[in-house]
Amino acid sequence: MNMHPKRDVVIVINPGSTSSKIALFKAGKMVAERTLNHSLAELSQFDSVIAQKDFRMQAIQEFLADQDFSASEVLAVAGRGGLLKPIPGGTYAVNEAMLDDLTAAKRNEHASNLGAGLAQQVADQYGVKAYVVDPPVVDELQPLARISGLKGIERHSAAHVLNQKAMARQVLATMGKTYATSRVIVAHIGGGLSIHAHENDRMIDGNNGIDGEGPYSPERAGSLPLVDFVAKVLAERLTLDQVKKLLASQSGLRSYLNDISIKNIVARIAEGDETAKFYLDGMIYQIKKQIAEMAGVLNGQVDVIILTGGAAYATAVTAPLQHDLAWIAPVVVRPGEMEMQALYEGVMRVLNHEEPVRVYQSDASTIKGGTGR
Repeated sequence: MNMHPKRDVVIVINPGSTSSKIALFKAGKMVAERTLNHSLAELSQFDSVIAQKDFRMQAIQEFLADQDFSASEVLAVAGRGGLLKPIPGGTYAVNEAMLDDLTAAKRNEHASNLGAGLAQQVADQYGVKAYVVDPPVVDELQPLARISGLKGIERHSAAHVLNQKAMARQVLATMGKTYATSRVIVAHIGGGLSIHAHENDRMIDGNNGIDGEGPYSPERAGSLPLVDFVAKVLAERLTLDQVKKLLASQSGLRSYLNDISIKNIVARIAEGDETAKFYLDGMIYQIKKQIAEMAGVLNGQVDVIILTGGAAYATAVTAPLQHDLAWIAPVVVRPGEMEMQALYEGVMRVLNHEEPVRVYQSDASTIKGGTGR
């Protein structure tokens, strides 16, 4: 039961690679939403993701000014979680330790690193608390999936956790199945790519596209030939920060086509651009390989394959995947994402005392608020 009858507005902020999404939820329903698109030219003026904060905040404040609600109605603010240290799933209160780690981009550059800071700034404006829910670093990998192949280096998880889990629950419900008892492969295809095997409500394996695994995406490198890449790093004397930025935001389709918009690239292909077609086909080819790999993780027992994310709106991307992967399991397309609803619901579970709020500390082994999964 909601213990705050007079305060029932939750502001939800979700920064993506080329957009900032913001929504208002009131009494359980989304009452306003806007996607604020940012062009590559606008974003290229900033030398880091965190430097975009004031630019994105201005657009968010303009949206809030247009809405019909009072400060006294605001209950909380939810932001998309960023690249923190590996942590259990759940809803976390934004604190200084979290903001410090995200500002320093300790685990890499990513637009989601802006979520906690933007949420905290808006929360301060209304005198309420800010939260993040199921950040992309939620780590549920099974032990064998952590083995990298080189002693001293361990694989860890980074994914579109919010949307993957939300889409899995939604699609399985339409099939009369539950997430807790199913085997699913979810491919989130957007500015970045995360493709994971879900077994009995846990994401047991998948690619960490941020650090260079799996398929290349509109702006990420994916897996690379290691010796050739190390030779490039040494020859160009790249720093670790430069390597992280190269892998996470300056590779993939951007490096081949100088564009990260699937819509633009599909339009170029329609106009006869064979180079654009070749590299988009290459991305689809690698996605297909990664999904088949996850089918192997699940021993071929897959209830459904789900294609989601912004690029799933493009039939040029989804149609060949549906055709080529039907031998594994039914392939369902759910374009876009459910992250806004999932952020809202995560905050409300805490405020309604259905689950404890978690407290982030820089040492992930001392996370408070429960033991996680």
